Amino acid sequence: MLKTSMKTVRIIFLSIIFALSFSITSISKTAPSSFADLAERLMPSVVNISTTQTVITKSNPFPGFEFPPGSPFGDMFKEFGTPQERQSAALGSGFIIDAKGIVVTNNHVIQDAEDIIVRVNGDQEYEAKVIGADPLSDIAVLQLDTEENFIPVKFGDSDKARIGDWVIAIGNPFGLGGTVTSGIISARNRSIGLSRYEDYIQTDASINSGNSGGPLFDMNGDVIGINTAILGRSGSIGIGFSIPSNSAKIVIDQLIEFGETKRGWLGVRIQDVTKEIAEVEKLDEPRGALVASVADDSPSDKAGVKAGDIILEFNGEKIKEMKELPMIVARTEVGKKVDVKIWRNKKEITKKIILGRLETSEDFKVSEKSVPKENTIDDLKITVRKLNNEDIKQRNLPNQTKGLVITKISEDSPLLNSIEVNSIIIEAQKKKINSANQLNQIVKQVLSTNQKTILLVIYNSQNQRRYIGIKLK
Repeated sequence: MLKTSMKTVRIIFLSIIFALSFSITSISKTAPSSFADLAERLMPSVVNISTTQTVITKSNPFPGFEFPPGSPFGDMFKEFGTPQERQSAALGSGFIIDAKGIVVTNNHVIQDAEDIIVRVNGDQEYEAKVIGADPLSDIAVLQLDTEENFIPVKFGDSDKARIGDWVIAIGNPFGLGGTVTSGIISARNRSIGLSRYEDYIQTDASINSGNSGGPLFDMNGDVIGINTAILGRSGSIGIGFSIPSNSAKIVIDQLIEFGETKRGWLGVRIQDVTKEIAEVEKLDEPRGALVASVADDSPSDKAGVKAGDIILEFNGEKIKEMKELPMIVARTEVGKKVDVKIWRNKKEITKKIILGRLETSEDFKVSEKSVPKENTIDDLKITVRKLNNEDIKQRNLPNQTKGLVITKISEDSPLLNSIEVNSIIIEAQKKKINSANQLNQIVKQVLSTNQKTILLVIYNSQNQRRYIGIKLK
């Protein structure tokens, strides 16, 4: 009897241990023992992209001879140099989404390229043409010039990706090709000021120069992101950013079907709803998007939306933060009639709006043609403009770079023989430069001293970081 009782207790004890063990295992997912099987399956679908572009420069008409500093003949004879062409090369990554050779990459990888060569499986090379490209989302779609069939990958649901999930990135860092890195999703819904529509997935999977356009995979082998940006020049500090697959797929489908994008357009300029504004408007909490202005004859204008309205919900989707509205509107079908819930005069009302198309709106045309404002730094006798996101992309600068691009240098400028046009001033007297006004103030402070020497940190026209000491007059 006692022996039977002990046996029963032992069985119960083992059952409890097994149940606890199963429970712990099911709750906490440990790191995969290896990514090898997954990587082996996915590698044939990830491609390396190389592009070439012709750059024209002028050689010195008097080889071996330099004019003295300040000589008026220096600039004069620059115009008589022999034009020389050289090929500028760039590298990136991409991935195949159709067996017929349709490839997805970043727009900045192929922008202004004259020739695009795509390498598959490390040794097979194909010429490619651009089906469509979208600078606003930084996405491009290519078609390989071949009749061969390829192994495509499929898109996953990026909305289901959670912070802490394992991911792997495959790409072409520094031209090395076929490189696999792993990590986790570090954050969601990141905005870093690179493009109009930003909802980046942040990951600590190592992403470097050349990874742009490559895929970010989940553990099912589905693409949940397009690797696009890195924080810091090296890219190895564990902060990389990917375009979520759900928003990317909408753009990709449009580029394949139409060769261009067709985004929804409301015709409003919006701003954040602050705590103070919410209190004044008797709104329960800061939420939605405050309408700052309404474009004439726009869809919103026709529907009766007014400046001061707060958009709370669009087409059934609640707007928690202002930045969500442009992305939701952009992915909505052009011509669709949608319900828009608005907070006006301390109560909620609904407007029915027929969406226009962003790309054909006057609002869009004006913003695309806008010319960067230039400022003159009188004491340096130079003209500058603020560094923008397009400069950062084209010149492959660190993503958070701030500074002033030199657009003109006068013949009597103290910088004439030390700095070239298109150089970027990023520091003066060891202070980071964010505006022309700030640089003007620093220059005046230097001129008020006896030494009258200013220390500048620049990126020259070859994107090399340089320290330049200038004696001011």
